[in-house]
Amino acid sequence: MSTYRYIAQRASQAPVRQLCQVLHVAPAAYYAWQRHRQQPRAEPAWQVAVRECFAYHSQRHGTRRLRAEVQAQGHAVGRWRIRRVLKAHGLRAQQPRSFVPRTTDSDPAMRAVPNRLLGQPAPTAPNRVWVGDITYLPRQGGGWLYLAVWLDRCSRKIVGWDVRDTMPEDLVSEALRRALAVRRPPAGLLVHSD
Repeated sequence: MSTYRYIAQRASQAPVRQLCQVLHVAPAAYYAWQRHRQQPRAEPAWQVAVRECFAYHSQRHGTRRLRAEVQAQGHAVGRWRIRRVLKAHGLRAQQPRSFVPRTTDSDPAMRAVPNRLLGQPAPTAPNRVWVGDITYLPRQGGGWLYLAVWLDRCSRKIVGWDVRDTMPEDLVSEALRRALAVRRPPAGLLVHSD
């Protein structure tokens, strides 16, 4: 226990000047310690900047990004100090869950159609085999676009496509209808998609 704390505890039992004299402490030093203890400590500017940046970015930035931003504001601070400040305030960066949209309905009760492309050689002429699939594209403002594409397996060129904000059942069939209208393939065309 420090001498000043001892004096503070015994101040109700004896005069402060007498306690200071016995313990060989200057009364002015004791009173300065007491004023300093009662004043709330100002938080350093870099710590305030760290917490403000963390809140501004919706609690998603980690120590690397926070360090870059706080250093850009003119505060020389490292990742470990930032980590200690975040921990002291009970703050932890939130990691968003990655979103993977479902493009295939895997219903085990549905009977799968056999794959007729297995074991066949690659086509040597265009408009013999078309393969199709659906993919998703992230939008700049958030959300997704769904793209259905039909590809000629011989020429590796896209023969038909359709893109929409949602994924209705006719997304693939509309892309196929467009491909059939433009290409007009001969009889015997093999169309494959999952």
